[in-house]
Amino acid sequence: MARRLTGFSKLLITLLILALIFFGGQYLLKNTGLGDKLDDIAESEKKEKASSSNSTSSNGAKGTTSSRSGDDDVLRVQLVTWGGYGPGLYYNEGHKATTNSRFYKDYGFKVEFVLENDLLNAMNSWMADEYDIIVQTADAFPLYTAPDDINQFKPKAFMQVDWSRGGDAIIAKRGINTINDLKGKRIALAVPAPSQTFLISSLEAAGLKYEDVTVVKTSDPLKAAELFKGGDIDAAVVWSPDDIFATQEVPGSSTLLTTVESSHLIGDIMLAKEDVIRKKQDMFNGFYEGWMKAVAELKNKSNRAKAGKYLAELNQLGVEDGIGMMETVYWTTHGDNQNFFGLNGNFKGQKMSDLYNKMSSKFVETKDLDKQAPNFRSVINTSAIQNANLSGPLHAAEASKNFKPTSLKDKTVTAFATKPISINFASGQSTLSENAKTIIDLQFAEVAKSFGNVKVRVEGNTDNVGARQMNMDLSHKRAQAVSNYLRSQYGLNANKFVIVGNGPDKPVTGCETNSTEACKARNRRTEFQLIPA
Repeated sequence: MARRLTGFSKLLITLLILALIFFGGQYLLKNTGLGDKLDDIAESEKKEKASSSNSTSSNGAKGTTSSRSGDDDVLRVQLVTWGGYGPGLYYNEGHKATTNSRFYKDYGFKVEFVLENDLLNAMNSWMADEYDIIVQTADAFPLYTAPDDINQFKPKAFMQVDWSRGGDAIIAKRGINTINDLKGKRIALAVPAPSQTFLISSLEAAGLKYEDVTVVKTSDPLKAAELFKGGDIDAAVVWSPDDIFATQEVPGSSTLLTTVESSHLIGDIMLAKEDVIRKKQDMFNGFYEGWMKAVAELKNKSNRAKAGKYLAELNQLGVEDGIGMMETVYWTTHGDNQNFFGLNGNFKGQKMSDLYNKMSSKFVETKDLDKQAPNFRSVINTSAIQNANLSGPLHAAEASKNFKPTSLKDKTVTAFATKPISINFASGQSTLSENAKTIIDLQFAEVAKSFGNVKVRVEGNTDNVGARQMNMDLSHKRAQAVSNYLRSQYGLNANKFVIVGNGPDKPVTGCETNSTEACKARNRRTEFQLIPA
């Protein structure tokens, strides 16, 4: 019997908003709202929807739902409008369950991909066993695991699909040139959503808190873009290409930051019930392995037209649009999945646990959740990843960006985010203490991992005590020590860091004369600045 979600209260609103804003990227279809009486829809209506051969998703696009009766050899997967799903459609030879599918030919089961952009409908259908697999992002996964109404179904993330590389952007009006300039400003933003994660992480990179800005809540990023065009909004978090369209309409405005720079922040995942994975383990193994084979094959660009064609068919778009949908994502490999789920003990980069644990706490702070989500290890299932028989360079994890050596421009270019951190050194020394290392770990390591495609300028500063040249040399050595620690501890590329020693030449505003001990302490600082690569 189909079961419905009950007792949503605040969570219903959370998922309703999330359903409207979850994905979209460059080629989001026209969306519609959910009715206020969703909980009054009878179970018979839901069954009727599931049994229809063609149904309309929340944004008006047609899906391909079908009955679950007698189809135990079919793995049914919900998708949204997003280019990250190209590999699965490519390997399946389209979205329909068919014997032409390579999943069927190679592993003996069929896969049916269903377009459902309304995540609340998808959640209800998943709980009623009408979907085996549904989609989400790692940062938003706590919204599914913390509430008891949902967690009773034991959702398990079992696979990473991609990283967003350009799907979200922060735009701002004239006079706002850096993330630091957002302090005290009004920002239009869809919450809770990946857009919220993007803003929180960007503010942290500039030493700011969520409370340092005024968030004007919207139902979706499209609405945020519209509000941006009005007079009382200073900035907005929007989808691309709305950053281009909106800034074109508002003279003097610009795009501050996108997920091209914040390259390891929005990671798309797939999840299923624990008992479904256990019951259909062989199918999940084949689904994961086949998908990863497709990712490897799509590194050959000649194969991408086929993936774009199938994306276009699912989303009822032109083929060129289907191909274009794939431009703002990086498809994760088997090696990336091993890293993301913590199966590679040597990996020091961004993991799912980092995103999940951080946003679990942040959603409580923003009152989008009433309690912390369960332990990360209790909400993942890595059996398919560990059972996969995949090897070779095509399945290897993404390499770190190969930055060019430091140029003169790197030392002077305007930073788009600056975070000053007080790191104490012994007098006249440049060796990091254990306490200093802990401060770096807590206050900047996450930023360095999330913003994988930008350089980090580390600037050392001193007070005016002692000879100027001595302070210049000392400040450079201290900045280098900080860079060396980040490189060794987190496996970051050496050329990612630009080392600058300012000595006493850049005092904090108001402390130019170093007239008090408090000012001297403020001037003895290390600044982390994010700059274009």
